[in-house]
Amino acid sequence: MELFWEFIQFIFYAGLIVVISKYLLVTVLRKLAESLNLKPKTVGNIAGVATSVPELLTVSFSAFTGLIDASTYNIISSNVINSIQYLAAIFLNKNQKELQNRAIKIDLGMVLLTILIPIGLLVFKMEFAVGIVPIFILLFLLFYFINSHSHKLYLKGITEQEKEIEEETKWVRGKKRVIIKYSIFLFIIAVLLYIVGNLLSNTLESLCMKFSVPQLVIGILLGFITSIPELITFFESQKHHKKEENARDGVIEATNNLLTSNILNLFVIQAIGVLIYSLVSR
Repeated sequence: MELFWEFIQFIFYAGLIVVISKYLLVTVLRKLAESLNLKPKTVGNIAGVATSVPELLTVSFSAFTGLIDASTYNIISSNVINSIQYLAAIFLNKNQKELQNRAIKIDLGMVLLTILIPIGLLVFKMEFAVGIVPIFILLFLLFYFINSHSHKLYLKGITEQEKEIEEETKWVRGKKRVIIKYSIFLFIIAVLLYIVGNLLSNTLESLCMKFSVPQLVIGILLGFITSIPELITFFESQKHHKKEENARDGVIEATNNLLTSNILNLFVIQAIGVLIYSLVSR
């Protein structure tokens, strides 16, 4: 009975992180981005950062409790599930032809690497030690550089209307108020996520220490739960731009959401997890 209650708490707290991320964090960040007339690529990047917050919390708290393997499986399963969800959203919205663009192909190639790299490290039994952190940071910067330059090279078709929007994006008093308002909201959301993440950490520790639940199982469960925000944003981005009869922008936004989320998960969040684990295990 006690094991059942711990699992219920685990699902509840993890689900609460998803709900806060979906209905508060992602929504606030998207409104902030749209109020500043940002490009689809930039909105996708912001959404990618927002939807990676659950992974940041679960990986950090898993590592803090000594469950580094659970955090690794969490990242792998999240990146795999994110990619499957992205493809499902593309096909269900009938946007397959937009994948022919070379910049999007390059992005998806890098997404594939975010899955193969951690799997390769596990297959060859390489430890996620502190020495791997600078390598991960360099890879993050490399992937970001490739993403930025491939979009400049192969997505040049900016319309006159988009140019006008860029010119109109200036620091006016009204937008300053918007930024201040949403920044306050983001701080409150961050506090909520911290509180729930701490409760989830306690439940994770109890499941693994008291009941010997394998870290592989915990990691995969976390991967499924923390990937739900991406599923929502993949569909919402394409639905949003479909109304404006601009399917390409929807795919660009969803693709950058996927790539940003996956490279943050692997290269930044996993590195943070490794650093936390190395500190607490001394």
